[in-house]
Parts: sequence; structure tokens; C-alpha cells
Amino acid sequence: MDDSLQYHIMLGKKDGAKYAILPGDPGRTQLIASFLDNPEEIAFNREFRTFAGYLDGEKVLVVSTGIGAPSAAICMEELAKIGVDTFIRVGTCGGMQDDVLPGDVIIANGAIRMDGTSKEYMPVEYPAVADLFVTKALADAAKELDYRNHIGIVQAKDSFYGQHAPDSMGCSQELKSKWSAWIKGGCLASEMESSALFVVAGVRRLRAGAVFHCVWNQEIAGKGMPQEGRTDDTTKAIKTAVLALRKLIKEDRENG
Repeated sequence: MDDSLQYHIMLGKKDGAKYAILPGDPGRTQLIASFLDNPEEIAFNREFRTFAGYLDGEKVLVVSTGIGAPSAAICMEELAKIGVDTFIRVGTCGGMQDDVLPGDVIIANGAIRMDGTSKEYMPVEYPAVADLFVTKALADAAKELDYRNHIGIVQAKDSFYGQHAPDSMGCSQELKSKWSAWIKGGCLASEMESSALFVVAGVRRLRAGAVFHCVWNQEIAGKGMPQEGRTDDTTKAIKTAVLALRKLIKEDRENG
């Protein structure tokens, strides 16, 4: 292996850029890259698939992180080493509040740290918060695109089935009690990476934000309330991220 390449993402400084969009699914990287100019796949190792392209003349990387906090943190760490300092995560989530519907865009300004990775960076008292300017760019983009959206806290977990099959777990009572607490606290949705990304960004002095596509809302379904059917079309979240990145690029140029 070329020693100049990062161990997991297999990218070197020659591949670097200032900006990166981070989906979880390697299969989604090509779709996101299609919104860039001159997209090209430049690496694919393990869960980390990378496309490079340009947005308003600025190089942008699209890199998949896989599922969960450990690989997402690895991806961010290694991208930072080749020059990336601004990250937008584009993912999917499940709604938790009754007004969060399938197809809605969710913008996270903070995350509940139910992951294990971030605890190896900072104690649990340290907040997982998104960068203010990235979050504002995402909010402005969603408004400009006229997408139904919500801004607030999300829950980032390690166990998908801890959420969807809690009664099968040995700590079922704890899982269900905390889930109820998060809902009472106004948590918008559940996903699996943002808390680690926000904490890594804070420790490494990077900028990170996150936007999600709501696939389904199990709370509404459990109450027998009407909702649109499950939707896996992430286009709105992707377009929100791309427009937000355009805004950040413009602001960064204006501010030198």
C-alpha cells in the first residue's frame, strides 16, 4: 500500500478538497455526485466509496461512511488529514414526533449521544452540536427549495434493532424508557452517525452539519395515525445539502 494514502479511505493529499458530503450508503454516492460538475469515482475501499467533482468551481468530495459511528468517525478523521474541513452528512432517519412525516427534511442542530465512538473522544457531558453556519446554510437551502422541514435534535444510536425490536433485548426496559424520554424532550428523529461526527468535528476544529430524509415514523404507525407510505427517495435531502454547500462556498470566498 502506498504510505501516502489514508489507511481506510485510500485517498491521499492529491485527492483532497475543502468540502465533503457524507452519505452512509456507498450506493448513494453516485447519485449525489451527479449533482456536481465532472464527477469521477476515485476510490472504493470497504464501505468508503469516493467521488470527486466540482461545485461552482470548488472541488467537492462525496464519500460514503457505511452504517454507524465508528466508520463515520474514521472517515472524517482521514478526510481531515487530506485537507477537508467542512462536512455535510446526508442520510436517512425515522421520525419520532407526530408532525415528522415520511418525505420530510430533517436538519440536525444537535444529537443525543447514544453511540459509543464519541465517548472515546470526549466525556458524555460534552455536547454533540452541529456547526452554526453549516446548519444555517442547510436551513436557508430547505426554505429556498420550499421543502417541508424540521430543525432540531436527533437521536444517534448504535443498534438499529435496539430501536426496532427493543423487547428482544436484555436491556429492553432501559431502551424503552430512554426512547420515551427523547420523545418528551422533543427529539425529532433517530439515525446512527451524527453524534460522532459532531463530536469529532468539535475536537478537531472542523465544521459539520447534517440533513436527513425521513423514511418512516414508527410512532405515528404505532398510534394508528395516518401518514404517507414509506419513502426511500432521498433527493430532497441531497438537493438541500448541495444548495447549502453552494452557499457555504460563496460565503467562504467572500470572507477570504
